[in-house]
Amino acid sequence: MKDFGQTGRFGLLAAAALLATASTGMDAAAQQQAVVPNAPALEWDPNDPRIGLGAGWLDAESAISGLELLAAIPRAEGFFNPTTPADGRFNNTDLAFQGHRLIQGNYNGFQIIDISNPADPVYELSVVCPGGQGDVSIYGDLIFMSAQETRGRLDCGIEGVNDSISAERMRGVRIFDVSDMSNPTQVAAVQSCRGSHTHTVVTQPGDTENVYVYIQGTSRVRPGGELAGCSGGMPDEDPNTALFRIEVVKVPLANPAAAEIVNMPRIFADDQGNISGLWQGGDHGEGTQSSRLTNQCHDITAYPGIGLAGGACSGNGILLDISDAENPRRVGEVADPNFAYWHSATFNNDGDVVVFTDEWGGGSAPRCRASDPATWGANAIFRIGEGGQMELAGYYKLPVPQTETENCVAHNGSIIPVPGRDIMAQAWYQGGLSLMDFTDPENPYEIAFFDRGPLSIESLFTGGYWSTYWYNGRLYGAEISRGIDVFRLTPSEHLSEAEIRAAESVMMGEFNAQLQPKVEWTPSVDVAQAYLDQMVRSNRILNTRAQEIQRVLNGNASASQLNSLAASIEADVVQIEAGELGGDAERMARLASTLRGMAM
Repeated sequence: MKDFGQTGRFGLLAAAALLATASTGMDAAAQQQAVVPNAPALEWDPNDPRIGLGAGWLDAESAISGLELLAAIPRAEGFFNPTTPADGRFNNTDLAFQGHRLIQGNYNGFQIIDISNPADPVYELSVVCPGGQGDVSIYGDLIFMSAQETRGRLDCGIEGVNDSISAERMRGVRIFDVSDMSNPTQVAAVQSCRGSHTHTVVTQPGDTENVYVYIQGTSRVRPGGELAGCSGGMPDEDPNTALFRIEVVKVPLANPAAAEIVNMPRIFADDQGNISGLWQGGDHGEGTQSSRLTNQCHDITAYPGIGLAGGACSGNGILLDISDAENPRRVGEVADPNFAYWHSATFNNDGDVVVFTDEWGGGSAPRCRASDPATWGANAIFRIGEGGQMELAGYYKLPVPQTETENCVAHNGSIIPVPGRDIMAQAWYQGGLSLMDFTDPENPYEIAFFDRGPLSIESLFTGGYWSTYWYNGRLYGAEISRGIDVFRLTPSEHLSEAEIRAAESVMMGEFNAQLQPKVEWTPSVDVAQAYLDQMVRSNRILNTRAQEIQRVLNGNASASQLNSLAASIEADVVQIEAGELGGDAERMARLASTLRGMAM
């Protein structure tokens, strides 16, 4: 495994050069007339160590920077075909976390892994329950799992369903009781018309008796003879169509077996109630991407701490008001001429920026080649303004080309809780893992990476990372064809020891990436040092003030010393905001607040 300390900075074009088309107040014809310049070509460092890595299923070469690989465990028995590097029936999928356990979904069920020692993960249990996709979430004593394929059975049987219409078929969200983690028991199976490609657990502040699940279905509508009320007609043919909606499931925590769909909101409707009020499909003009009609969401990320959710919905990115979780309401939307399929969403911790991903090629195609445009199959980063309006700030794509036999495109990730910075760990399938700093949304750049060579140099097999998530101080990668990888951050020119320790101090009892938590840092020397390191790195603090702060942080300062220094920094903030002094007013203010918190 190669270890390289330098990572390339990938400068991305600003929004002024690459326009996103806001669909608010814009009809479909106007959207289709929007024209942008040809997408720019990818730029990369020709000496990047990820170029030319040797291929292999379990013995591929690898390159790493800014990270340490702690563990790599293969897929569990029963969840792979050992004669091939990839078998779609047994693909590993998404991850969820609770306590010292990791739950990994699979097209054939799910697995529970003990991560008490992240450097030595141990398979605890495998639950075989075919149904495809197999995305998982956990909440309390419940595991939720998506099922969308027609082979899924209500009884989790492996024999599949032969009849085209069958009461035995399961397409929707399964609910397992794991109060006895050694014996998961399916207690409910909520059927939906388009199955569940993904789902989102959503909490309602103040409601301790229920949890909600949003179902995102992307498959064709099942026959009405199999599930009453299912219709795949267009709205003018059938106003009750199963298209152009999501399903909201209410789950009583005291009786999860009573879970049921309580709402099917038309979140794609415009202000006049027209349920096809968003992108109508097609391209946005010469040299742009062609995207589907918006009648579905692939993924929704809920952020109850700010009352919003981000929906990646076919031809649009949307914002939902989820202050009433049972009745989500659309408040903002955008289209983008560079996007083929809006796939997922991640907010920054402050909730004023959202990252949408484009799954150009559907995840099974090579879309990170040298010939592929830098803004296709990439992240688009939007600032969130008043009333949910979104403005494109910039793009980020994996800054190194991949081969023709490596499926690669933007995929799932999560925020790394470094105070004062917006950093996202992200999966790029066989493009590996990339850490993106988007603190300045107009200029995101890579700060760390890990990549393996292709599964094969002769044929394209689907593989690589489905998702990479941060949980309690470590990064976990869900490898589709291999298993689970575990990483820790290491200091580099982009990340200090204090920033890493501050991130590692954030502990959660539970984590689902699509139920984004709002992070608050306990005031500490590491948090204060992280803010100082960032200002020194960017040369945005006077040397004399930085030296004074460092002396206080290095010593065993009293409460009065901490408060006195905080007062001096607050005075600096006033001068910076008035233009009388240079510096970083926002970080200075956060540093002062941290010092006062340490003094308490």
